[in-house]
Amino acid sequence: MVFFAVIGHQAKNDGTFSLNDLPSSGGRMDLLCRCVQASLFLSHGIREDASCLLILAGGPGAVKTVRFEGANVRSLSPDERSSASFIKKALEIPAGSLFRDVTPGVSVRKAGLETLLGEHRFGVLDEHGTDIRNVQVDELPEGFLLSDHQNFTPDEELLIKDLPRYSLGPQVVHADHAIVLLYNEIDRRRSGWN
Repeated sequence: MVFFAVIGHQAKNDGTFSLNDLPSSGGRMDLLCRCVQASLFLSHGIREDASCLLILAGGPGAVKTVRFEGANVRSLSPDERSSASFIKKALEIPAGSLFRDVTPGVSVRKAGLETLLGEHRFGVLDEHGTDIRNVQVDELPEGFLLSDHQNFTPDEELLIKDLPRYSLGPQVVHADHAIVLLYNEIDRRRSGWN
């Protein structure tokens, strides 16, 4: 199982965004939707051993996390609008401290980064980290933490300061591209490619 957690610093956490204007009204919800697609989709299928957790920190209410699980998700299409409609639906229902199912494979709760860090072993994708090609697959953590178009905040950096950091290359790439690059490395190794 591999999962990705992506912090959306401006991403609306109350469902009051327009599906026709994800970048602006959604607080760059378009970026997070692309991360869902990169985390779950193959050319003609879904990665059933994958999850994507979106930490939505923008908006007036409490931080919420929306979880997409490849093994259980149904009727999700590989486009931003489809992912956004599931997120919007998740944010419109009352959420508590435990994940609440919205539709098969999609759930929501009121909790953020600190809670996730207490539940899973994470690594941070960071251009200054250890080259991923120098790390054995079985040494990698189960989850990877990424940020949206903004850097981690000072408070987030304090929470993640002791986590291992992995680099995918010398250039900074978009979060969804980083997910694809990491999967490429993992897929090649699991298939016995060198």
